[in-house]
Amino acid sequence: MGVLVQIRDVDEAVREQLKARAAAEGVSFNSYLRGLLADEAARPTRAEVLQRIRERTERATVGSAGVVRAGREERAGQVLA
Repeated sequence: MGVLVQIRDVDEAVREQLKARAAAEGVSFNSYLRGLLADEAARPTRAEVLQRIRERTERATVGSAGVVRAGREERAGQVLA
């Protein structure tokens, strides 16, 4: 069962815009707002994404300059062959 969420002091223009979007999608205002909240909750925050990146164990063994250099050397060898 869901819980009640009440938001006060929402600008009337914002409310009307959201109501219009709900109507355009053919859903109730409450359903539209529930969808917005569910979408937002499912999306990781910037801090969560950065934490996941920090927790990764794999590390590059070669820098990007080394990768570019190796690619150039490989292409140069193919041209000469």
